Amino acid sequence: MHDVRTRLFLSSLWLLLLVALLSGALLGCSTAGYYGQAAVGHWRIMRARLPVQTVIDDPVTAEQTRVALLRAAAARAFASEQLALPENASYTTYVDIRREAVTWNVVATKPFSVEPERWCFPIAGCLSYRGYFHREDAERYAVDLREQGLDVALTQSDAYSSLGWFDDPLLSTMLRRGEPLLAGVIFHELAHQQLYVKGDSAFNESFASFVEQQGLRDWLRHQDRADLQRRYTAYQNRRQGFVAQLKQLRSQLEALYRTALGVDEMARAKEQAFDEFRRDYALLKEEWGGYAGYDKWFEKPLNNARVASVSTYNKWVGAFATIFVDSGENYARFYQLSAAIAAMPGADRRSLLEEKSSRNVLWLSEPGF
Repeated sequence: MHDVRTRLFLSSLWLLLLVALLSGALLGCSTAGYYGQAAVGHWRIMRARLPVQTVIDDPVTAEQTRVALLRAAAARAFASEQLALPENASYTTYVDIRREAVTWNVVATKPFSVEPERWCFPIAGCLSYRGYFHREDAERYAVDLREQGLDVALTQSDAYSSLGWFDDPLLSTMLRRGEPLLAGVIFHELAHQQLYVKGDSAFNESFASFVEQQGLRDWLRHQDRADLQRRYTAYQNRRQGFVAQLKQLRSQLEALYRTALGVDEMARAKEQAFDEFRRDYALLKEEWGGYAGYDKWFEKPLNNARVASVSTYNKWVGAFATIFVDSGENYARFYQLSAAIAAMPGADRRSLLEEKSSRNVLWLSEPGF
């Protein structure tokens, strides 16, 4: 017989499949197909879970995987004990998904906008991306959007959150992040379980990104490893420099798109802005002594959607840094203050976050690559 957790999981799975079927009846077969791939993709991952300790103890487990899982287990404990994040069975199991990413996300904008298009779902609310468990499905949808004249970005994720509906597992894609970023992704995904606002991707991702980064700062101090702290500080400084340039690009594009230029002239100015961004990045690389870690980001054509996909993770991180200071740097109190803001009407919430951001303009954030 199934235990209680298995029965709950199967019941929830049937709920997701029912949503897919109802969506097909109400909204069309393509919508049903989308929800169906989401439900089945998630189910395949959940049914493959093994307890982390079982994998660690298995003599066939690669030493690199064993070490990463031990570190992940320590970070999982730290998340609840020191960061006041949910204490549950999430990230106490493991799945080797045997592919490069767990999901592929499609982001789209209008040709002269850096605001992402939104898609609305029964459980998660409206999101600024549409996720797929198979790259081919995501690519087909991206082609459809491009044919509609939209700017489109296809990004891949090594983790995702079921928002507490299920006990999410560690994934082989997460382990590839290495130390200490593996700890960071655990903090990030648990933060989504801690607080989530339906329909506000920028709030949700900025909140989780702040918890990730502040949590990593505290975790590194707890590790008392000077070498790791030095490596992470160098990584963070480079990342912050790159994000600062992306923020500047977004502001430049926003100003451009508010002008009354004609379509052709605006398109030329848009490309000029991207060219300037490339030149600025080349100068930044010189400051880094030739470090080329972000070169891969430039392998795909630049467009509004790629800028928007990063901005979703960044927009309100400075505001949450201010709220954390207001809380006395107490995580439980910080979550209470953040939840109170989350409960506000959307316009009021954004206005308050703008005010909080203005008090902390130097706090830069995770680009969410």
